[in-house]
Amino acid sequence: MIRRIIITLVATLLTACAAIHSPTGVQMPVLPTVAPAMEVTHDVMLPANAVPAPVGARPVQTVTVALTTREVVGYLGDGSTYTFWTFNGTVPDPMIRVRVGDTVELALTNATDSMLPHSIDLHAVTGPGGGTVATQVAPDQTKRFRFKALNPGVYVYHCATPHIPSHIANGMYGLIVVEPEGGLPPVDREFYIMQGDFYTQQAHGTQGHLTFNPVAVKDENPTYIVFNGRAGGLTGDNAMKARVGETMRLFVGVGGPNVSNNFHVIGEIFDTVYVEGGSLQNHNVQTTMIPAGGAVIIEFKPEVPGTYILVDHALSRSIDKGVIAKIVVEGEPNPSVFDAEEINTAGH
Repeated sequence: MIRRIIITLVATLLTACAAIHSPTGVQMPVLPTVAPAMEVTHDVMLPANAVPAPVGARPVQTVTVALTTREVVGYLGDGSTYTFWTFNGTVPDPMIRVRVGDTVELALTNATDSMLPHSIDLHAVTGPGGGTVATQVAPDQTKRFRFKALNPGVYVYHCATPHIPSHIANGMYGLIVVEPEGGLPPVDREFYIMQGDFYTQQAHGTQGHLTFNPVAVKDENPTYIVFNGRAGGLTGDNAMKARVGETMRLFVGVGGPNVSNNFHVIGEIFDTVYVEGGSLQNHNVQTTMIPAGGAVIIEFKPEVPGTYILVDHALSRSIDKGVIAKIVVEGEPNPSVFDAEEINTAGH
């Protein structure tokens, strides 16, 4: 705890130094500093298959949701740790899944060892601040409120305690899915993916413990843009898995706070996109725009085995800042759809 406080104070002092000007009027630069990697307290990256079961055709009911805000140390990149602010210790935070007409009773607890107050704003809520007004929670406190899910769709939720962009930029965002009456159409596999932008004092790829840069947040200049809280985290052993012919549904959101996503899967065409997470559907889509604070549902069926790469098609974000994921599709070749003498299977 003492070490975390010291690191936080150092970051704050560096930020303050950025505002000091030399006698000549030239702004003094902030010199990046880095501490040794800290002990990881949580496996912060949420696996893409951490999806609650579909609601289906059940009747309306009251759903109880309990979330705990936690400030935890996890990996942001290979060899680099970061102090994340979270709901329940993961990024993205847990998916909440209900149906239209449900009453949700939500309890928000702030962990005893937190250093800051936190709150929650759910975009699916009709009411003051989306719940923010009712849930400004100090460490070691719990607050509750209830709401009725009036509109089907997929919605972002996030912390809304000042300075709001800083709380979101440190990892406090997730999705709430409100299924329509009768449920969503059945599919073979569902995955949960959220993009977030992170702002560090240190350059991308720096090893050790990285510290938060509030000036970069204000300037909308992220060091990392990632899926599920870790640069390139949903690759390798953490890649999504599927088989040829299976129907896949992706719940894709953008926590932000600042950067949108031009979502594209290399080598696939989306059969259906629920535009902005609502009822409007587009078909045969190559790339779909997801704004900061927005979400979509994407459905498609892979016809050919291989490794499919998920990117933000503003490609410097994927190649240089880490927002990349993979789906490994197994099954028999399908030369009537795609045939090549040599198929690159790297990443299997």
